[in-house]
Amino acid sequence: MQPLVSTKDPAAVRQEIQSVYQHLFPRGDVAFVGRAFGWAKDCFTGQHPGYEPVDAAYHDFEHTLQGALCMMELLRGRQEAGAPPLIAERPFQLGLLAILLHDTGYLKKRGDTAGTGAKYTITHVERSAAFAAEFLGAKGCLPAEILAVQNMIHCTGVDAELHKIHFQNEIERVLGHALGTADLLGQMAAADYVEKLPVLYAEFAEAARFSKDPTHFVSMYSSADQLLRMTPGFWDGYVLPKLERDFGGLYRFLNDPYPDGPNSYLARIEANMLRLRQRLTAPD
Repeated sequence: MQPLVSTKDPAAVRQEIQSVYQHLFPRGDVAFVGRAFGWAKDCFTGQHPGYEPVDAAYHDFEHTLQGALCMMELLRGRQEAGAPPLIAERPFQLGLLAILLHDTGYLKKRGDTAGTGAKYTITHVERSAAFAAEFLGAKGCLPAEILAVQNMIHCTGVDAELHKIHFQNEIERVLGHALGTADLLGQMAAADYVEKLPVLYAEFAEAARFSKDPTHFVSMYSSADQLLRMTPGFWDGYVLPKLERDFGGLYRFLNDPYPDGPNSYLARIEANMLRLRQRLTAPD
């Protein structure tokens, strides 16, 4: 049940997304995917002026690639199923930009040497939206396009309040919900998700120390072991209902074949949850 494309290989992910793009838009801008990936890579590797390379150990560039790959696969399935409204090339491009930029809020500005970008966990969605506005404005995007990307980014985050997002149209809403779906599924389906949970806890702990907000969810975990123990319940009690209720069951477009085929993302996540439960119940 391993993914066919390794998200540890940015070139392989770019190539796969390029394939999806050309399949859906055979007469489209063949250079767009490579251009967008180049921009994202520059942002996360410290090549964008004024910003340090990403140093958040969990929300790194691979995390972004996991979400991007999942979102593009989901949108391909949706387009092939003919689900209305169909997504034209430019909105699709904006969706790709949104997922590639959705965690730029973890980036630190040049000279910010205290801690890692994980300290911005609580504010990273707003920081990502602000970064996207500045970045895409410099690339010549129109104000309505920038707002669309920001609205999609606001669909991410555990505490996202989707009812407060003023989508400009239905396609933008679909893309935002696809991004939110892919952000959750992409990371939880990773082969090393269970092993990286202590790394995620370290990010939460740093964010809690930085914010000093005892009411935020990052403050609810007292140890990595507690996060591990709560994760199966998080999947069953929070993520699955959110995918179904808030994001309209878009994950089903990952079924292959659609609509009744197996869903490799759900299968890999369930395997991770089983492995985690076995680890938690194994004798010391």
